Amino acid sequence: MSLEDRQTDRNGRPTRKVDVDGLGKRYESERQTVQALADVNFDVGDGEFVCIVGPSGCGKTTLFRLIAGLEMPTSGAVRLDGTPVEGPGTDRGMVFQEYGLFPWRTVRENVAFGLEEQGVEKTERKRRIREMLDLVGLSDFADAYPKELSGGMKQRVGIARALAVDPELLLMDEPFGAVDAQTRDMLHAELLSIWSETQKTVLFVTHDVEEAVTLSDRVVVMAADPGRVREVVNVDLARPRERTDAAFAEYVEHIRGLIGE
Repeated sequence: MSLEDRQTDRNGRPTRKVDVDGLGKRYESERQTVQALADVNFDVGDGEFVCIVGPSGCGKTTLFRLIAGLEMPTSGAVRLDGTPVEGPGTDRGMVFQEYGLFPWRTVRENVAFGLEEQGVEKTERKRRIREMLDLVGLSDFADAYPKELSGGMKQRVGIARALAVDPELLLMDEPFGAVDAQTRDMLHAELLSIWSETQKTVLFVTHDVEEAVTLSDRVVVMAADPGRVREVVNVDLARPRERTDAAFAEYVEHIRGLIGE
């Protein structure tokens, strides 16, 4: 099934995978109350690639943690396939800016971690690891340790580990923020290839507007004080996208205007 063959709703959009409905998050202490998010609403269709951008302090990472189930909202709800998110789960794979690899484990063993936690049978576990390493182009490095890998390779291990458990949703929090520009461009191409092949739903948090326009079907633009959705921008450009194209530059300029850059 190609990306174009997915089930769609009456408006021709992919059927909903994620619903963020009236989401609010408030932090309270003896000294102050901080409203990090207020009435955040958007959805992500099945198989869509959606980026979240916004100014510093708009609550992007807080929103990521709520969708991941790492924190609970003060108000509203996050639903995955119609079921409220009430904690972490293997239906959501997570990739962070910090690589988070176990230094004492090989690449193969790092990718195996989630499968081991799930109790996946050894033969099936080996098959899934081999499949994921092929997918991210690291089959020749299966027995290497993280210290022997470049930053880009470490992040590819993180992606393989997240995908190994076959999640419904891949959550990525500024995953390429720590790599150089050339490596980041390479990882963008590889991620889009992986997304096309696996047909996973991806929600990607970034501070880089050009990265968002390069990758996504839609961009959720947030405002701050408190964090809320300012606009959801449909990126109607064929892939692969060239940053030198006039249409690409128009999207970047529009989104930067919304952010206030």
